[in-house]
Parts: sequence; structure tokens; C-alpha cells
Amino acid sequence: MIKLRLKRFGKKKEASFRIVACNSTSRRDGRPLQELGFYNPRTKETRLDTEALRTRLTQGAQPTDVVRTLLEKGGLLEKTVRPSIAIGKAKLEKSKLAKAKTKDEETDSSKVESEGNQAES
Repeated sequence: MIKLRLKRFGKKKEASFRIVACNSTSRRDGRPLQELGFYNPRTKETRLDTEALRTRLTQGAQPTDVVRTLLEKGGLLEKTVRPSIAIGKAKLEKSKLAKAKTKDEETDSSKVESEGNQAES
């Protein structure tokens, strides 16, 4: 199967990446079938060869998660909600609700205590 993934190059601590099409069993920095773009995470620069990317996608090439987000930002793919992201957002919402609930309970209990102290005085 052909994958669209990032190939690392550049100096130490100053990595840049090329978007390449390669066989799924080949090494990360091995010889690619075709170079399709460039991505620099430090400057957020992205250059995409849109024609070549479209032909590879129509042939059935599968992009990795990072390449998929780059293609979505470039407008080549429609944004999709991946299950892991949806589950993560649901967990965040649950934790926010739980924190808000405990905070409300704490404020209610402190009000009751302050009213009790005022009644004693």
C-alpha cells in the first residue's frame, strides 16, 4: 500500500520535512516513489504539489495523520472528525462539567457554613 508521509531532513534540532509517497513497508527516510511537497514546522511554511497529490489520492494512497491535517489546511481534503479526537473532546467536556459541579458544591457548602456562623453570633 502506498502511504503519504513525512520524510525528515535538515540539521539537528532544525528539522524540515518533505511530503512523500512511498511504500508502507519502507523506512522513514528511504527512497520515496515521489516527492509531493514540503513542510517546515518552525516557520509553518507548507508547499504542496496539488496535481501530484490529487493523482496519488485518487490512486488510493493513504495519508498519515499529520499529512492529513496538512492536506486539510491546504484544501485538498475535506475536514473529517476522527474518532480519537471526538473521544478526547468528549472527555474534556466531562471533566469540565465535573469540575464545575464540584466548584458549585464547594461554594454552596461555604455559604451554608457562613450562614451558620452568622446565626451563632
